[in-house]
Amino acid sequence: MEKILLSFGHGYSARALADRLLPKGWRIFGTTRKDSKINALRDEGIQPIRWPDGDFNEALAQATHILISAGPGPEGDPTLSVLYNEIRAMAPRLEWAGYLSTTGVYGDHGGGWVDEATPLTPSTERGKARVAAERQWQSIPDLPLHIFRLAGIYGPGRGPFEKVKSGTARRIIKENQVFSRIHVEDIAQVLEASMTHPNPGAVYNVCDDDPAPPQDVIEHAAHLLGLPVPPAVPFEAADMSTMARSFYAESKRVSNERIKRDLGINLLFPSYRDGLLALRD
Repeated sequence: MEKILLSFGHGYSARALADRLLPKGWRIFGTTRKDSKINALRDEGIQPIRWPDGDFNEALAQATHILISAGPGPEGDPTLSVLYNEIRAMAPRLEWAGYLSTTGVYGDHGGGWVDEATPLTPSTERGKARVAAERQWQSIPDLPLHIFRLAGIYGPGRGPFEKVKSGTARRIIKENQVFSRIHVEDIAQVLEASMTHPNPGAVYNVCDDDPAPPQDVIEHAAHLLGLPVPPAVPFEAADMSTMARSFYAESKRVSNERIKRDLGINLLFPSYRDGLLALRD
């Protein structure tokens, strides 16, 4: 049977997944809000659909799998706000559904470890919105849903190198602050493994083996580029946007044991050191 993916909010992580699926004969429909991306998606082998007013009839009728990358907004989950009835109707015949969430749903743990059984206690509005969106998707009857809680994403075109090279990078120092991260190629391999071995209802943390303070990552990037290490700035004195500051409201180390045990994942980039070296090269 032909495998057909309908990808809502076909962005950075979904495009990495598509690079793995298209050579294996998959058909992929991808939504985008931007007219400027329509041709780019088509050039990549994706059948683009303009969100939210494009023609979804073919994709909804034929999809065997759906992936939801679009995050919640003021109206809640944007996909369900437009297509709830259609998704509920197609749910029983889908082979797999994946929702890309965030480790922000766990809230602050003072640098301690969390896993998929940790209670969801987000402290930011973004985290609370993600918990609500997860529950919206989980409430759809007969939907073979898998939730992927992603750590901080980096990869080609997304990471610390450009800031270090431009001289705008700073090492923000906050005591006991630690983040988990994940290379986009490892996100893609986790999603593909789950699609190959569906387990509806499963929740997976998607992160590498090496949670680290953000200033260590910036310093390592500078060393790899042979550039001066950016200055250290105390968190209290740092000039940061509200969004950037909110990331520092929570500190935790995220366990990835489940993706290894249940999906057989061997990370391509188990540490930010491996990922940054590959990106530089």
